[in-house]
Formats: sequence, structure tokens, C-alpha cells
Amino acid sequence: MAEIPGYTFGSPSLPRAPLTLKELEEIQQSLTFTPEDKEALQRAGDILEDQVDDILDVWYGFVGATPHLVAYFAGADGQPLGDYLQKVRARFGQWILDTCRRPYDQAWLDYQLEIGRRHHRTGKNLTDGVQAAPHIHFRHLVALAYPIFATLKPFLEKKGALPEEVEKMHHAWLKAVLLQVILWSYPYVKEGDF
Repeated sequence: MAEIPGYTFGSPSLPRAPLTLKELEEIQQSLTFTPEDKEALQRAGDILEDQVDDILDVWYGFVGATPHLVAYFAGADGQPLGDYLQKVRARFGQWILDTCRRPYDQAWLDYQLEIGRRHHRTGKNLTDGVQAAPHIHFRHLVALAYPIFATLKPFLEKKGALPEEVEKMHHAWLKAVLLQVILWSYPYVKEGDF
């Protein structure tokens, strides 16, 4: 894999997640996330691997056309920071593949909490050393789960999978996205309430 600036998955410098693997498993149970879902995600990763740039074009097109979202990537002059957007895009592309292919183990859990920190005022902009909006509001963190889910289906359909297989992959994707949004919300939640 080519070096992706700011991609620190599995780095020993990442803090350990304040959640246990048992707590992660409980969240998965609440989502009805099963081993069959993980298998469906593996299949999805094979289908999506060579479509990542096209997926990102759709997602970035949506964010870029939505002023209150693109503002999170803008400098003091209100203009989007192109270099910042490119670095985030590379990590976002890797996130698609990680969602499908990585084991949901301690390294994965630690990185999910890091992603949450990078959206929150405690870590936003630090990875890339930029002066963009200092915080992504929680409401948008949750709201974006839907477009990231809904827009993926056409990409899952492109390689000839049977409709029922596409549905399994798409629903597994939704569960995985919701799982991660839950984990990313950790820094936003009052201590003791998560």
C-alpha cells in the first residue's frame, strides 16, 4: 500500500481505545452485526476495490455541493483547502477498504476512536496541520451515515452480483457504517454516558 499521509492504522503511537473488545462486541450485537455480515463486507471489498475513486467522486461531489459541509474543509477565507481535501480523500478511500476487509480487532477499534477525535475539536486539523473549521458538529457526523450508505448500492451492483447478494452487502455496509459512527461519537459524549 502506498503511504497515505496521516493514515496511522495500527500505529503503536495511537492511544488505546477506552472501550474493550467486549464492549465492541456488545455494540455489534445491538446492531445485529454477524459473521455473515463480515463475509458480505469481504465480498463488497472485492467489488469496490477498483471503484474507490468513483465512490469518492460521488461523496465529494455531495459534500462540495453542500455549503455547510464543505465549510469544514475551508480556511479562514471560506475557500476549501485543496491539499487538506486531498489528504482526507486518500484516508477516506482507505477507510472504505478497511471497513470491508480489516478485522474488527484492537487495532481497528483504536483507529476508530482516532477517527472520531479527528472530527472533534480535540483533534480536528492536527493530523494535517491545517487551519480549517476546528470542529465537525455531531449532527453532521450522524447525518452523513445515510448518504454514505445510500450512494454505495450502485457500486455494489456493478459487478454482476445477484440482487439478494447486493442487499446482503449493502445492509452489512450500513451496519458497519453505523458501528463506526457510534465509535466516532465517543469524544462528543459526556464522560460516563457513552
